[in-house]
Amino acid sequence: MKKKPFQLSEKSALIIAVFLAGLCSIIYELLISTTSSYFLGDSVKQFSLTIGVYMAAMGLGSYLSKFIDKKLLTSFIWIELGLGFVGGASVPILYGSFHYLTAGQYQGLMLGLTAVIGTLTGFEIPLLARIMKKFYPLKANLANVLSLDYIGALAATLLFPFLLLPFFGLFRTSVCFGLLNIALGFFIYSYFRSATSNKGQKGIWVISGLIIIAFAFLLIYSQRLLQQWESQAYSHTIIHAEQTPYQQIVLTKNQDETRLYLNRIIQFSSRDEYRYHEGLALLPAGYLHQPKRVLILGGGEGLLAREVLKLPSVEEIVVVDLDQRVFDLGIHHPRLKQVNEGALTHPKVKTVAQDASLFLRFDTTTFDLILADLPDPSNEAVARLYSTYFFRLAKNSLAPGGIFATQAGSPFHTRKAYWCIVETLRATGYTTIVPYHIYVPSFGEWGFVLASDRPLGTPTLPSGVSTRYLEAGRLDHHFEFAPDINAPAEVRTNSLDQPVLLDYYLDEWKTWRKEKIQ
Repeated sequence: MKKKPFQLSEKSALIIAVFLAGLCSIIYELLISTTSSYFLGDSVKQFSLTIGVYMAAMGLGSYLSKFIDKKLLTSFIWIELGLGFVGGASVPILYGSFHYLTAGQYQGLMLGLTAVIGTLTGFEIPLLARIMKKFYPLKANLANVLSLDYIGALAATLLFPFLLLPFFGLFRTSVCFGLLNIALGFFIYSYFRSATSNKGQKGIWVISGLIIIAFAFLLIYSQRLLQQWESQAYSHTIIHAEQTPYQQIVLTKNQDETRLYLNRIIQFSSRDEYRYHEGLALLPAGYLHQPKRVLILGGGEGLLAREVLKLPSVEEIVVVDLDQRVFDLGIHHPRLKQVNEGALTHPKVKTVAQDASLFLRFDTTTFDLILADLPDPSNEAVARLYSTYFFRLAKNSLAPGGIFATQAGSPFHTRKAYWCIVETLRATGYTTIVPYHIYVPSFGEWGFVLASDRPLGTPTLPSGVSTRYLEAGRLDHHFEFAPDINAPAEVRTNSLDQPVLLDYYLDEWKTWRKEKIQ
């Protein structure tokens, strides 16, 4: 017997609803956990809390759905409107409130939003399953609903990192998917209008219209709102801001000063960056006799390469940075080109956009000097680049007698984290470990560590190299540590299995971070 066209349309509408429900719910989960990872660090903690609270709240929503006995379609539409509003507004709320809350208060707000979204999501599948029993027996009904929901979740996990985050950003993605949830409510409403009361229809129109107007405002003025929010986070004028698949990049200017921020953490100020880069490049190079091949891990903006190019013996410099966009800015942005003096386009310099650990693992060449200019270990992805595993990879890529050096954070503000890196290098098996520090006004006292498989003599600078800060006759004090920055007792080594460095770093920065509360 031929099915009625209207009945087939109802079935199709519900199938689409199940898929979109699964898609939107996972997107909200990813948005909240990613935003919180950017703000608070420790992505494992943020994703774990988000997933745990979200799943528990879904269970609560599923349980509460049994108390809805009538008007299932109307209830589902209202839930979609509520979910679209809270989910779509979640990132704007987190952005707008972060500067006014302590870390604990922000965490509570983030978990509260997660709980509300999870609870509303928990209503969706039970209600849809009960609505679709008109078309399928229970066995097929549950299988269809759950499978479509999981397929929607898969689509979300693919769309978020490869399309939504790099091209739309967190703010716009949140608002757009809020609108998608509203559209889903309208979509179901248009097919089942006869099943809702006139009073219910009026309420749906009014609430939907208000939410759409509010979200349209957020989208239209998103750039202005983001710039205003960014201006609260940065003390100087923003001249470039973008979200790449890997990080948020911001460039600021203040008269002749240029600053680079990655995920809101300052990477350099053009007023004093030469102190940092001379220390990381030239002090280790002073222990070598005519290094020819140099590997730079990180440093995609080109400042460390600028210093290494001062060494006349160097024949090749390979710069490995995860993010191609950092290279692009270093090559094309006028202010960065001025600071790095065109280092990235020098014929001796080769750029490679790749993860540093993957490069070390698969590249078979060796280097006389390896310099790690990597971000601070504020999350697990970066903390692994200061692990025994990573340091052994670097050790295997050194030529005989070569030197490995890495930036290691502040021995004052993050004392345990700094000495954890020192001890981790020591545990890797190097013959000689040399910690040292340099005062950089933008950062404070900043620490580095160099390592080699041979004994190292008295520190010196490469002959014939010009410097703005380091002096050949005044290097000893960089290798001396006062009592308040020397090695504390019982510092553990950092490994992939137990990334204790992350705990040290986050705990110590909490002590120094000043929260803006109004």
